[in-house]
Amino acid sequence: MNNNNYRRVVITGAGVVSALGDDWTQVKASFQSKKSAVCFMEDWQKYEGLGTHLAAPVHNFEMPAHFTKKKKRSMGRVAQMGVLATERALADANLTDHPVIRSHATGVAYGSATGSSQAALEFAPMLENLSTSRINSSTYLRMMSHTAAVNISVYFGTQGRMYTTSSACTAGSQAIGYAFESIRYGQQDVMIAGGAEELCPSQAAVFDTLFAASTKNTTPEATPRPYDKGRDGLVLGEGACTLVLESYDHAKARGANILAEVVGYATNTDGTYLVKPNLETVQRVMQDAMKDAGVTADEIGYVSAHGTATQHGDIVESQATFQVLGAKPVSSLKSYTGHTLGACGSFEVWATLNMMKENWFAPTLNLDNIDPECAPLDYIQHDCRDITTEYFISNNLAFGGINTSLIIKRL
Repeated sequence: MNNNNYRRVVITGAGVVSALGDDWTQVKASFQSKKSAVCFMEDWQKYEGLGTHLAAPVHNFEMPAHFTKKKKRSMGRVAQMGVLATERALADANLTDHPVIRSHATGVAYGSATGSSQAALEFAPMLENLSTSRINSSTYLRMMSHTAAVNISVYFGTQGRMYTTSSACTAGSQAIGYAFESIRYGQQDVMIAGGAEELCPSQAAVFDTLFAASTKNTTPEATPRPYDKGRDGLVLGEGACTLVLESYDHAKARGANILAEVVGYATNTDGTYLVKPNLETVQRVMQDAMKDAGVTADEIGYVSAHGTATQHGDIVESQATFQVLGAKPVSSLKSYTGHTLGACGSFEVWATLNMMKENWFAPTLNLDNIDPECAPLDYIQHDCRDITTEYFISNNLAFGGINTSLIIKRL
């Protein structure tokens, strides 16, 4: 592909809601002090049969006062997080009151694994007790999988393209990819992109039944353990991260502060198993992203890994990464935040571009004894590492065999 024929795409704003904090100063402090947000969920003990009682919640989350009850009527927790992260991102990009947002020139690409669980409960009496007594006009609007995306669009008044990515663990990264392509090919000037997820014990039960959730309930600080021989599964988290993407020319014309450039993206599907990644297609998605970006393996200085701490997933991902990139420095930010599902792809890009700008990268927490079945990558362990690079690659894998790779360049 001759990238000279297409528009350059840059990131000009970011906003987060996370268990580690709501800005880079707070998140950076957690990385550098090597403290995760994972805690024991005492309330989860009431669920008979649920083996994992661990998660990384956003404590004391509340919407600011200017979000009135009327404005929040169609928003469950996941949509509220997405809208608040977007408000912060638009402010960061200096686009809060810019007319381009409320126009056909701005679109939305946003994802979550599911909608709000509380809203789903309002339908339960209809199926169990044959009563619609709990259903109201906003129930479906809060429950639907694209609730965050459309609430963002309505609240901020965008009139351009709408991509709703409910692709589980790749929802946030696919959203960035769709936004990137929309701007690159001249279909939009600005895109609001990212993902959100609210924590629910039903999601924990999904992984628990697959024996893929950590049950180190008495030692929450010691799990998850991506790539470690002693890992026993993932821990769920929640939050939201929104990025503002613009064409380079549009950003420069208005004097925007450019955070980084998106230079490559690829996504594919395994076509084999629903819950077990495939080595060849995970390799291919990275190769395709590099081809799209026009970069070589030698130019990529860091890998932001999916790194969920599942037995098979870590092995396949590490082997695919080694085959494509060699022994690159790599770490998993899910060791700090837990697995935030729809939010992880955008949060990991945001956090990693901030580290790249400061020439250091965080270690994987709890990685003490590297699993010998994992490939011999340059795993960042124990302490932050000083690395200067012009490019990093961010990988995510999802149920259904969906894979994504994004390549980000320093500007």
